[in-house]
Amino acid sequence: MKLAYWMYAGPAHIGTLRVASSFKNVHAIMHAPLGDDYFNVMRSMLERERDFTAATASIVDRHVLARGSQERVVDNILRKDKEERPDLIILTPTCTSSILQEDLQNFVDRASIVSDSNVIFADVDHYQVNEIQAADRTLEQVVRYYLDRCHRQENLDQFVTDAPSVNIIGIFTLGFHNQHDCRELRRLLRDLDIEINQIIPEGGSVEDLKDLPKAWFNLIPYREVGLMTAIYLNKEFGMPYISTAPMGAVDIAEWIRQIHQNVNTLAPSSSSKRVDYEPYIDGQTRFVSQAAWFSRSIDCQNLTGKETVVFGDATHAASITKILAREMGIRVSCAGTFCKHDAEWFKEQIQGFCDEILITDDHAEVGDMIARVEPSAIFGTQMERHIGKRLDIPCGVISAPVHIQNFPLGYRPFLGYEGTNQIADLVYNSFALGMEEHLLDIFGGHDTKEIMTKSLSTNISLIWNPESQLELRKIPRFVREKVERNTEKFARQKGIGTITVEVMYAAKEALSN
Repeated sequence: MKLAYWMYAGPAHIGTLRVASSFKNVHAIMHAPLGDDYFNVMRSMLERERDFTAATASIVDRHVLARGSQERVVDNILRKDKEERPDLIILTPTCTSSILQEDLQNFVDRASIVSDSNVIFADVDHYQVNEIQAADRTLEQVVRYYLDRCHRQENLDQFVTDAPSVNIIGIFTLGFHNQHDCRELRRLLRDLDIEINQIIPEGGSVEDLKDLPKAWFNLIPYREVGLMTAIYLNKEFGMPYISTAPMGAVDIAEWIRQIHQNVNTLAPSSSSKRVDYEPYIDGQTRFVSQAAWFSRSIDCQNLTGKETVVFGDATHAASITKILAREMGIRVSCAGTFCKHDAEWFKEQIQGFCDEILITDDHAEVGDMIARVEPSAIFGTQMERHIGKRLDIPCGVISAPVHIQNFPLGYRPFLGYEGTNQIADLVYNSFALGMEEHLLDIFGGHDTKEIMTKSLSTNISLIWNPESQLELRKIPRFVREKVERNTEKFARQKGIGTITVEVMYAAKEALSN
């Protein structure tokens, strides 16, 4: 557990609640003190849901601390069972309530005797895992619970569908553009004549989980959530899975070829279901996706040599890094992820596509790296967008943590061929263009901003006296920020608190030497 005012991934119980509230007719009960129950408001606001979020807080207060939680927790489970009639109730503690070290599994067992609903305890270590890992584990636990139950009752149908079909695993609430990506995946699979057996957890029913093994194979669009479930289904039922993210023209083609291979492997040799998707890949790449054409245009070639920084979850950061370097010819000075548990996969994916790799969940370390590299553009999370504002560096948001801006009313997928167009627009529009710089400089647009006097790499503020500020404004815009940062760096090295014109010239002389 870590105390911080910014976290790239929230506490474990948020991941469990996200999975529970994505399923239909599943209710989550969190054993938590007041203050830990902000999930309902957050989800209702960001997802613009009309219905109340199916999550209830069993509050830990002074009475609970005095008498214990069993009576209150069990009463809350039974009350929700009668009021909501859910198919499943998931009980989860929070980091705070875990300090009490109560046997919540025993509470679940006691409530299960009386409850008409199925009741399970979210089996995650709230001190060791974060929101993403807990969501992945909870989804696997729910799937395993229902398939094991069907196996015990001997009513599990393992006969696959006649036509090629897939399960899409990992689309869920508060995901980064998940709803748009799901719509694009539906379109792609429809074009490929592949049926969708189930999409979980978003909009899925736990009572239908018994039909998961009927699909030919599983698709995992994002490594962060769904991979544990796919591995379990592969181990127990021999179901193949594809964990490649269809993001960017090259990886979309690879994703479709993996589908091609699975369909032809699983279809009978004499069957008419054997396929050839190469003409589809060629047509979509040349005529539907504009990204391939754009990467050869003069507009994109003007970006060649510009430096960028990429940071986000493992799936999006790796994909965007490869798109920038491999498909658009843009230099990636540093690529990083906050998914420390998936560091080895991330390093393997982006090896050779960037100059430097950063694995950290400390936003200050990311900010220091950006201040040091001074890229032309950043592609990161909302935190990197704030860092970019402080450094006057444009930023395109490509990954969770989510913000209201990441729930656009229009269609904005990152996956599939339409996703390639959206990403190309995002990349191009994130750079400050040459004519824009000249016009702002001519009409004084930049001079309305106050001079930044605080670097991200230190908490020590520097003071620019009026003469030095005036001198700095005389410097052309396209080099002004670099001069400013180099001067502040020199001043800190020399222990100077106030920057004068003399300090500016001394910094310039030191840099030239």
